[in-house]
Amino acid sequence: MDYLLAAESVPTLVLALVFGAVIGSFLNVVITRLPIQLQRQWQRECAEMNGTPVTEQDRFSIAVPGSHCPQCKTSIAWYDNIPLLSYLVLRARCRHCKTRISVAYWLVELISCLAFGLIAWHYGFSLTALVLATSLSLLICLFVIDWRHQLLPDQLTYPLLWIALLWSMSNNSAITPDSAIIGAVVGYLSLWSVYWAYKLITGKEGMGYGDFKLLAAITAFTGATLLPVTILASSVCGAIIGLFMLRQKSRSQPIPFGPFLIGGGLLSYFYGTELLFGYWRWLGGF
Repeated sequence: MDYLLAAESVPTLVLALVFGAVIGSFLNVVITRLPIQLQRQWQRECAEMNGTPVTEQDRFSIAVPGSHCPQCKTSIAWYDNIPLLSYLVLRARCRHCKTRISVAYWLVELISCLAFGLIAWHYGFSLTALVLATSLSLLICLFVIDWRHQLLPDQLTYPLLWIALLWSMSNNSAITPDSAIIGAVVGYLSLWSVYWAYKLITGKEGMGYGDFKLLAAITAFTGATLLPVTILASSVCGAIIGLFMLRQKSRSQPIPFGPFLIGGGLLSYFYGTELLFGYWRWLGGF
């Protein structure tokens, strides 16, 4: 039994890959349905505040209704809902109406599968693996939702922050609770300050509050020391990809910053210390 749970074992890797693909399929449901669920909630709240009648709508949540094609509304059979495989077998099209299925669904399942496999290979089935897998699952959802809708739901950013703060109390955590709390505060205030400085100068909002909360959660994992690495990496990637996107879209089209923060945060978490020390050694050579 210990062998099945150990790091760097084939059974552990296989189980993690299968489990990761299944979780990836669930993440697709969250990514697709949570923004719609929030939009309906906001519409109801606005109607109640304005004193207008609330339009009755069908029950809608992460679990209800069951999986179905968004185009023809046909329920998806279990054999057409097998993670990774069904997409390839169906050749990325609905079995009934032949509507093309976005490759993003398959990529989310693939990334989740590979991420769970890598985590299990290094940490086995342990508390560390559970924390990393859960955090990465939340980050995948936040990445795609923000990319599509320019939205970072509190329902995802707050759990990420709580996990980071609670994980800092574990002996396996790389940082202490003090560092995690200070990191969260400094991360939040850094973007909050930029937001208000930009707004006072231009009269416009350059980013949303969701970005502040996301960076607070990321910096609670890495500590305030690695905040410059996160900010620099996300800003460089955002600038490069942003310039490319401006050629494809209108200049008034908002560009989400959350995906770049997530990329910079992952880089900081896994390689931030090496990058920071490498920079200081390079600077000392002058």
